[in-house]
Amino acid sequence: MRQPPIAALTLLALSPLVAACGEPPMPGATPGELVGRWRAVLTSPGGELPFTLEIAERDGRLEAWAENGDERAPFSGVALDGRRVELEIDWYDAEILAELDAGDDRLTGRWRKTAAGGDSSLPFSAVRGDARRFLPLAEAGLEPGAEGAPASVAGSWQIELRDDDGSEPARGELEQDGARVTGTFLTPTGDYRYLEGSYERGLLRLSTFDGAHAFLFRARAGADGTLSGDFWSRDSYHASWTARPVAAREQVLPDAWQLVGLENDEGRFGFRFPDLDGEPVALSDERFRGKVVLVNIFGSWCPNCNDKAPLLARWHERWGERGLEIVGLAYELTGDPERDRRQVARFADRHGIDYPLLLAGVSDKTKAAETLPDLTSVVAFPTTVFVGRDGKVRRIHTGFAGPGTGEHHTRLVAELEGLIEKLLAEPA
Repeated sequence: MRQPPIAALTLLALSPLVAACGEPPMPGATPGELVGRWRAVLTSPGGELPFTLEIAERDGRLEAWAENGDERAPFSGVALDGRRVELEIDWYDAEILAELDAGDDRLTGRWRKTAAGGDSSLPFSAVRGDARRFLPLAEAGLEPGAEGAPASVAGSWQIELRDDDGSEPARGELEQDGARVTGTFLTPTGDYRYLEGSYERGLLRLSTFDGAHAFLFRARAGADGTLSGDFWSRDSYHASWTARPVAAREQVLPDAWQLVGLENDEGRFGFRFPDLDGEPVALSDERFRGKVVLVNIFGSWCPNCNDKAPLLARWHERWGERGLEIVGLAYELTGDPERDRRQVARFADRHGIDYPLLLAGVSDKTKAAETLPDLTSVVAFPTTVFVGRDGKVRRIHTGFAGPGTGEHHTRLVAELEGLIEKLLAEPA
């Protein structure tokens, strides 16, 4: 999906608690004092960006998840030092650093993530036991939508997102139960994953946080049933958006199979990049001869790429003996070889990947395309190139509709698996 620009911010260090003169030091927290469900909030430029944080203790160690709708996005670890808490998100090179207050019911700190161009950071706070996601309008100081606004936003929506670089279409799929709203937005290059929020008196609010994404949507409904509002991502990106209801099967987005093509008429596609051990790997290598090859252009930092990775790992295990090879071309955030190698190795370990992952370049799509001159462009991470047994490119698919998109995901997986079966059935 299109990546918003990221402003470089310096993470402010969390100062340790210092006992007042003459007073005994504050005792350290125990793991049990963190256990429970918390109303967590990132303070974004658009206001409160809430998510549900759950912390549990299992077999003597702490575990944590961020909850958004049906998603439970795990943290890679939880560390407690005195009253200082670190919620680790290693696979996105991110963490939340916070301190537990003396009353044991509030966490205060910051979220930080490595991003292209510098760190992204937002203030973080959490209150134990508050089950609300968004505060009621009156408490939040927000105005409702128009008089006569529809009572529900459930259904499909045609969306236009607009920023300084232009506009992008999207498709909204929303469900509503009382005031609670869940769903996602699909774009030509991916999806906004699991969104959760509320629709109250004509005001729609949605958010998600999974360690990498920090999204906040707000829109007011008009009497004509349309939506108009704002979108904020992480610490700096802002776009406006409008939406109108559409039929469930109405075509809204361009064909993901038509967004990227080849620069030659011979069906050629080549690459040569180092693997995680520094050994060069090329599509012309003997190991790929006569095989069906899926070349996955991805980034370990990309949540849609992480959504697709378990599927690719299963395909490799399922069809490897029949002649399916998969190779991943990683385009990472910083261009630091050691950092990038570490993050891609974590990506492989997280998803049980045993096919080769190559360090191909940085996450900028224009620069990525320069490393792959056989492609007309790189529009999104992930992009998958399907190569037949004859060594020629058969199809190229841009983006990925993840599990948060429901039936869109189910249909796409069936389509991709059907294509693999067809290519494997061809003679070597």
